[in-house]
Amino acid sequence: MSLFGLFERRASPENPGTPLTSSALLEWMGGGRSEAGVTVSERTSLHMPAVWRSVAVIAGVSAALPLHSYTAGTKDRTESVLLADPHPELTPLELWRLAYVHRVLWGNAYLQKLRAPNGQVKELWPVTPDRVAVDRDRPSVENPSGKFFYITDDWGDVHRLTPRELLHVPGLGYDGLQGLSPIAAARQGIGLAQAAELGAARLFGRGNMVSGVLQTEQRLNAEQAQALKSRWQAKVGGIEHAHEVAVLDAGASFKPITMPLRDAQFLESREFQISEISRMFGVPLFLLSETAKSTSWGTGLEQQAQGWVTFDLGPTWLAPTEQRITKELLPPGEYAHYRLQGLLRGDSSSRGTFYRAMRSTGVMSANDIRALEELPPIEGPEGDTYLQPTYMAPLGSNPLAPDDVPAPVRAAALMAEARRLLAEDADQGGDDADNDRR
Repeated sequence: MSLFGLFERRASPENPGTPLTSSALLEWMGGGRSEAGVTVSERTSLHMPAVWRSVAVIAGVSAALPLHSYTAGTKDRTESVLLADPHPELTPLELWRLAYVHRVLWGNAYLQKLRAPNGQVKELWPVTPDRVAVDRDRPSVENPSGKFFYITDDWGDVHRLTPRELLHVPGLGYDGLQGLSPIAAARQGIGLAQAAELGAARLFGRGNMVSGVLQTEQRLNAEQAQALKSRWQAKVGGIEHAHEVAVLDAGASFKPITMPLRDAQFLESREFQISEISRMFGVPLFLLSETAKSTSWGTGLEQQAQGWVTFDLGPTWLAPTEQRITKELLPPGEYAHYRLQGLLRGDSSSRGTFYRAMRSTGVMSANDIRALEELPPIEGPEGDTYLQPTYMAPLGSNPLAPDDVPAPVRAAALMAEARRLLAEDADQGGDDADNDRR
């Protein structure tokens, strides 16, 4: 069992369990305060809904993808017990989701390696990055890289671990020791968003949204003021009094109050900060439930989602994890790989067109396609048979155009066969489209 807890605690120099690192002391002294006057840390940043959603999307999608091990140079899967069950209490999804949350917020993920007597890693225990300080010493036989980690346990004791004992997955900005915290890099933008949210809350909380004021020329005590207010609400309140004319007595007058334009523009500026946070984390706006500036249906969102997987999720988050697992957790000759087909396969019509092209050109068999669709294979050799159209066979061996037929005749026969196959594909595509519409 690991000696280190999984969750962050409130940093305080009086707490013996708080590591006396520069970042911990800086945050305790208010060093995480942005120019907007709001203190921003990895923990408080989650109070901003756009930050919470960005972290949840990146960590949730990444951890939910199937993670398997394969034999190097092939596509043959191997059964990795560690990847299938890396923790005695957490499921694989829960473990890797927590590791991704640490990377998104702190820029680093740390997992302690517990080894079996034979030296193989049998368990992974996540360690919150606020407990870890990284340094480098002179390389040695036991630690060729010279890198080591100071970790504070639940009782305030500091332990020195090597990369053999701790898996470190750094994020962007890696300088050879640690990744850069995205929250620290984006502190000003997140602080501005939180300040705008706080300002909007105060705008409503301090009564700036009062509909109007009843004024009289007489001085009223509390009871008289409440009675006048009650009479006014009785005359104009409710849908049954809509469009009625109110008559005021005792010299009273009603003056409506509207929101100042500068306050309305201030509230609109909050939308810009959502775009800024989306840009900081590389998450498309529609995944943050912001579709005002993009289409809310059709291929537009599909292409944006695929672009996010291709240009951000894959190279920024998934590939570093795959390579770190391959380097430090798997035996030689094996590699880790996420299966992205579920995210990239598109809708049923697009998948049908793709599979038909792969099947007709001999790239995929029926069982290859069924495996991508998570269907059981076809029994017998038929499911593993690769087909090839006749017009792609070598010219001299094509049964439609034997060698003794003149070249123009052979070419015409091949073109006719090609047109026939294309027409069949077009008819099949039309039938699929009709089925989709039905």
